[in-house]
Amino acid sequence: MSTDLAFRSEIREWLVQAPRPAGLHDYGPTPTPDDVQAGRAWQRQLADAGYACLHWPRDRGGRQATVAEQAAFAEECALAGVPRQFHLVGPDLAGPVLMAYGSADQRDTLLEPIRTGEHLWCQLFSEPGAGSDLASVRTRAVPTDDGWVVDGQKVWTSGAADAQYGLLLARTGGPGHGGLSAFVVPMNLDGITVRPLVQMNGESKFNEVFLDGVLLSPEALIGVEGQGWAVATATLGRERLSLGSNAVGMLKALEEITAAARSRGRLGDHLKAGVTDAWLGVWLLRSTWERAVAEGTEPGGPAFSVLKVISTTTYQAIGDLGMEALGLDGLTSELDEPLVDRMLVAHAQTILGGTSEIQRNILGERILGLPREPKP
Repeated sequence: MSTDLAFRSEIREWLVQAPRPAGLHDYGPTPTPDDVQAGRAWQRQLADAGYACLHWPRDRGGRQATVAEQAAFAEECALAGVPRQFHLVGPDLAGPVLMAYGSADQRDTLLEPIRTGEHLWCQLFSEPGAGSDLASVRTRAVPTDDGWVVDGQKVWTSGAADAQYGLLLARTGGPGHGGLSAFVVPMNLDGITVRPLVQMNGESKFNEVFLDGVLLSPEALIGVEGQGWAVATATLGRERLSLGSNAVGMLKALEEITAAARSRGRLGDHLKAGVTDAWLGVWLLRSTWERAVAEGTEPGGPAFSVLKVISTTTYQAIGDLGMEALGLDGLTSELDEPLVDRMLVAHAQTILGGTSEIQRNILGERILGLPREPKP
């Protein structure tokens, strides 16, 4: 892998000596409410050491890191068992969007608190009737003499219960892409109600968000009216950058599965074959990721759609293998049993971050040249 070995060595050395805030663990792209305090303290340490928001320009506190350097950092954090950043949305989605489309005041006011971990952001995109098809967003922002009035509902909003700001996609015009605009939403405004959604594994990373007559100032608009689709497409894909680092966790999971099965006398030929297939899948994922990173492929490119499909199917296969290894113990184990938790979380993998169906459409249309998906 064409990664600067000196940079990787620097990261590894820092991670060895960096103190861990109490309760810190690798919680993935989104902290639970219980993880927020430790995650925020960890982001502050990353910022002080120059490892926060690596891809940001230097004049905004980043390192203008290459895709390969960002990937190396993600992998080394996974190996060390720590998150690569406080949360996905602020550094990877909202920050770059504000730099590309935001006003000077928005950039000067909002970027630095993202980098230091002071502000947690959420992404107010998906709705009950508009998840994969964001062009169908119905939340509406109506212009007034004093700004905008927003009414609507969002769902699957990661981190909304603890967020200070939201990146909102709302309809300001007619149907379709051209009628959408993007806004900065302070999450403490009157009219905003956040309801946590309890997941199968007992966590509440996702939320419903209701916006009832929420008043936004004129300065809340990002870019110009009608530019929301450009803003939305600019935010998608970056979470897939860390897919290769997921291979670290998957390999650890296969070790846990093998140990659990052996201790229960369940490591038979069928399970051995399944673990072998999954092991090959993990290395296929990692090799494909390394190739995409080495070629400098941007995280929103089609290569990362391939990675997303491989990652989710492999993750789900590993979840099923864990339950096979546990046998009847899997039916009576508590939710904090790692193999049970992994199986429960695996069910969401083909949906979050862009469904597998959408990824296959992207590959079929952009790579294979197949006809576009018919529009209803």
